Amino acid sequence: MELWLKRSSNSFENTEGQVAKKAKPEPEKFRLYLEDYVLIGFTSTSCNPPKALCFFCGEKLANSSMKPAHLQRHLKTKHGCHVGNPPDVFKRKLSEFRSSQDTMRKASTASAKALEASYAVSLLVAKAKKPFTIAEGLLLPVAVVLAETMLDKNAAEKLKTVPLSNDSVCRRVDTMGTDIVEQVVRKLSASFSLRLDESTDVSGNAQLVAFVRYVDTDDIYEHILFCKSLKGKTTGEDIFDVVNAAFRENGLRWKSCSSICTDAAASMTGSAKGLIARIKKENPDVMWTHCVIHREALASKKMSPVLHDVLNSNIKVINFIKSRPLNARLFRCLCENMGVEHTQLLLHTEVCWLSRGRILNRLLELRSEVHAFLIEHRSSHATLFQDTDWLAKLCYLADIFSKLNELNMSLQGKDTSILNLYDKVGGFLKKAVLWRRACAQEDFTCFPQLDDFLSSEDVDRAPVNLVIVGHLTKLIQDFHSYFPDMEEKSAQLDWVRNPFLLSKANRSKLPVTYQEKLLEVSSDRSLQMKFAMFTLKQFWVCVKQEHPDLGQKALEQLLPFASTYLCEASFSAMTVIKTKQRNRLCPEKSLITAVASLPPRMKKILSEAQAQVSH
Repeated sequence: MELWLKRSSNSFENTEGQVAKKAKPEPEKFRLYLEDYVLIGFTSTSCNPPKALCFFCGEKLANSSMKPAHLQRHLKTKHGCHVGNPPDVFKRKLSEFRSSQDTMRKASTASAKALEASYAVSLLVAKAKKPFTIAEGLLLPVAVVLAETMLDKNAAEKLKTVPLSNDSVCRRVDTMGTDIVEQVVRKLSASFSLRLDESTDVSGNAQLVAFVRYVDTDDIYEHILFCKSLKGKTTGEDIFDVVNAAFRENGLRWKSCSSICTDAAASMTGSAKGLIARIKKENPDVMWTHCVIHREALASKKMSPVLHDVLNSNIKVINFIKSRPLNARLFRCLCENMGVEHTQLLLHTEVCWLSRGRILNRLLELRSEVHAFLIEHRSSHATLFQDTDWLAKLCYLADIFSKLNELNMSLQGKDTSILNLYDKVGGFLKKAVLWRRACAQEDFTCFPQLDDFLSSEDVDRAPVNLVIVGHLTKLIQDFHSYFPDMEEKSAQLDWVRNPFLLSKANRSKLPVTYQEKLLEVSSDRSLQMKFAMFTLKQFWVCVKQEHPDLGQKALEQLLPFASTYLCEASFSAMTVIKTKQRNRLCPEKSLITAVASLPPRMKKILSEAQAQVSH
């Protein structure tokens, strides 16, 4: 006996401008499975329409073959030994077949879970910047011990099936790093900003790190694009070749790169063979931004010979104590006996932006202990701590470098723009003018440590005042030299900062078409509410949806990078990832996975990976 099931579909078709109801087609037929087919050696699949499935060999037959004659022919041809067996034999074979299917299904599920766990652990290892061997050498044994102690041995045995060898974790990290880059490249629109910086790793290889910033549907995002090794020299042409090759590899065009942010090294800014000059040959409209943090560091580096001698003397004193292990131990014992809070001085390095203020403050804090230690060891530098004029200048250096450190820290961070960084530098310059005016009148309250020292010691203030005013004057001049366009550009972009509080004079600097759109925006109360709720970048992305031209012009000012902070932070991460013990490691994928704020697409990766358990 055969059963048929009909499937019908309703559809309509257009005929010469008139819509007529299509006649219902003949319903499609397919055969139904009958329980009696078990006695011929067949069960059915769960798909629609069902197919005949032989539980002796696992072969599937089409739905049209689900006829007793066809099924019997298959049984006689391929499984003749089972012809004529009693029904119990067929039912037992069916039960065994289903049991084996359940076992395979459970094994497949366990393998998939082990693979998912392997990727999850590999991501944690990469984010922690740890060696790949830590997964199999430490994390897995720890997990097994915890499972045996807190759960049972069966759970521990399941954990042992997770593949976490060094090579497995390495492959997982490479796959996730590649997926992150693919996501970033797909999100790059017609215009994006580029940030580049180069540094040397522990093995002496030059590494070039690039970040991109782009406008997405609701905000401006920034992500790492690549970390490439420079094989030979680090000239502007060599750097361009590496970046250009990366662009071609990812299908990016130079015409889409609207701006680039670097430091002012000769390889970057050379007029003939520098990177920027080479890029301008590909895209003459690209805009270059000199890193604001580098400019601030350069502007604050210069000082008068008198203050420079004071700083060098302090460095010599610190090196006398810190560079000799015996002296460092003896000084620590001295500080412990005297009951002070800190027992160590700090070292100074030109690479560390914040080191000067910290070392001088610590030296001032421990100046009595340092003086006693230098006298005990008969150092010629002991007389410096008896010179009140020298100590007053030391106090001033500690105060001014602390203020410069605060400025430097405020310039660092993610999602910064030229607008807010210029505001912070401009605020510092205004305070520097105030400090100079106050010090010229012998009011040193703006420098706390200097003011306390002058109040408690008998010091001739005239020469100290002359040095301080001269240094502040030079500092202000250097800041104006490195930020020549700051005040003008800041005033021109006030309409981007707040379109609702824009004066008529500032608005008149824009073309008439933009003035009209700006008046519409400033009169829109719903946009005014969004301005209070959203960030500045999110607000202008929202404005772009209603006023494309005005929003695009505003985003052009917010899109460029203002500093190379993220590159510097990536180099710090690279020093943790690529150590002396891992000096042959290619750090690109590990660094991308570690510092990327964009997570890998785990579902996509797992769907393309083959699940295998560890043995």
